[in-house]
Amino acid sequence: MVTTEYRASGSIPEVVLEARGITKVFPGLTALDNVDFKIYAGCVNALVGENGAGKSTLMKVLSGVYPQNAGEIFLAGQQVVFQNTKQAQDSGIAIIHQELNLFPYLSVAENIYLGREFTDRFGLVDYRRMLKESKSLLKRMELDIEPSQLVAHLRVGERQLVEIAKALSLNARVIIMDEPTSAISDKEVEILFRLISVLKDNGVAIVYISHKLDEVFQIGDLITIMRDGKTIISSRSLADFSQDDVIRMMVGRDLSSLKSRDSHLIDECMFEVKDISLADPQNPNSMLLDKVSFKVNRGEVLGIFGLMGAGRTELLETIFGVRGDVYTGEICVKGYRVSIKSPQEAIELGIGYVPEDRKEQGFIPKMAVGHNISLSSIKRCERNMLLQGDLEKALVLRYIERLNIRTLGFRQLAESLSGGNQQKVILAKWLATEPRILLLDEPTRGIDIGAKREIYHFINELTKQGVSIVMVSSELPEILALSDRIVVLSEGKKTGEFTKDQASEDIIMKAAIPRSLRVRQ
Repeated sequence: MVTTEYRASGSIPEVVLEARGITKVFPGLTALDNVDFKIYAGCVNALVGENGAGKSTLMKVLSGVYPQNAGEIFLAGQQVVFQNTKQAQDSGIAIIHQELNLFPYLSVAENIYLGREFTDRFGLVDYRRMLKESKSLLKRMELDIEPSQLVAHLRVGERQLVEIAKALSLNARVIIMDEPTSAISDKEVEILFRLISVLKDNGVAIVYISHKLDEVFQIGDLITIMRDGKTIISSRSLADFSQDDVIRMMVGRDLSSLKSRDSHLIDECMFEVKDISLADPQNPNSMLLDKVSFKVNRGEVLGIFGLMGAGRTELLETIFGVRGDVYTGEICVKGYRVSIKSPQEAIELGIGYVPEDRKEQGFIPKMAVGHNISLSSIKRCERNMLLQGDLEKALVLRYIERLNIRTLGFRQLAESLSGGNQQKVILAKWLATEPRILLLDEPTRGIDIGAKREIYHFINELTKQGVSIVMVSSELPEILALSDRIVVLSEGKKTGEFTKDQASEDIIMKAAIPRSLRVRQ
């Protein structure tokens, strides 16, 4: 373990928060093993490692979510013991969780000030002031959201920004950002980075956890690397390392760069949508999808790209029956027109769906890993309408092994897995249904480089077996490397379709920019 302390040119920044020898043990698992971590004021303290390395667990210890089993925490040189998150918040520590921690049926303003509501002289909640303060905060973030709007009506990316606004409202000394850009657009990333720069200038310490190493190298000052619950490098200047150095220390081995997959498509149309349209339920005069059409051949990966609000998720939800029968247009499977009014009907047609929001839609956190995996294919585990435990276990273990899911066993709760392993559980759930068509919405969002490559491998293996894949991704290199063809959406419309050979980042981005912005340019 390397514990060289940070020394910048000129004055040495203050250590605001320090973890010494932190150990955290769960039943059957040591999540943190004697971890050291120093957080410096006015710096972006980057924390990286594979899924399951212990990053989020360490942050939960530092923010009062978990008590440690051993070790000490020091705040401004004084030892502290946080019994809960409220004590950590009161001490100036705010955390933006990777898995969103908002209440969907409260307003944006109520979520931002939850537990810290303004009150009037009669002791009643002062909603007017909450709305005013929230509006000012959202304006500072250049975020065009009404603070009175319910969080349930926001897109995933907008919810992520509300989480960030909530942390900023605390005026904290330390802000922990766990994958803060995993669901937001490039423009919103720029806004966030500007805010981080201002916070640094004001002496705020930022802990920045991200699997996007280009972001880490763009804004980070220091880096701490974790692997298997241990500190590999602690609080070293980022200038001392290359991205390849960091990847090698994160995973303990060299990983080749992302390369284009081999094409396995067969000239046989498996799936087609014709003129799919979907009205906005909040504004019937506005269209979420406007006459979108495309085909997918057997063994093909069709990439779907678009900026936030382009209609990508709405398209996949419509195909999978989440939107019921409110769409217009045609859906055809193997040349036959079908009506998909529910997810159950989609599953019966051989369609699987890995959603963008894994916590809310992808799996049941309080359910065992095994039951999550067998949930959509439970009929395969029945005999005479009775669930057979041995059949279910055999099915589950096959996919745990196939996808290399790091779990303590069949009965471990899914919520206790790392983000990458949770994503593999969701993928295993749909692979167990033996789908002919698989819809993937941001399948690698918020997971580490090693887990990404495993998912890329499975996508390649599935197409070899003739499975047709429709994949949404915000990462252009991923879209370009994995797709046989690419469809671009903008403001609910199809604005481009390109083969692998025709596509480039410039061409795709040009098609993705909304027409209103093109006119301004």
